[in-house]
Amino acid sequence: MQAGKLITALGLCAGLAACGDTTGEQVAFGAGAGALGSVLLNGNPLTGAAVGVAANLIYCTEKPRNC
Repeated sequence: MQAGKLITALGLCAGLAACGDTTGEQVAFGAGAGALGSVLLNGNPLTGAAVGVAANLIYCTEKPRNC
C-alpha cells in the first residue's frame, strides 16, 4: 500500500512541478504539490509544502524554458 501512495505522490508532484508563470503561482503550486504529497505519505504537510515551494522555485530558476 505504501508503494502505491509513493507512486501517486510522485505522479502528482511531477504533474504540478514547474507550473506557474509568476513567482507567486510557482510558490502556490509547489506548496500544494508538496503538502498533498506529504499527506499521502503520512508526513508533515507543512514540511512538504516548504520542500515543494523550494523545489519548484529552484526548478523554474534553473530551467525557465520548462516553466
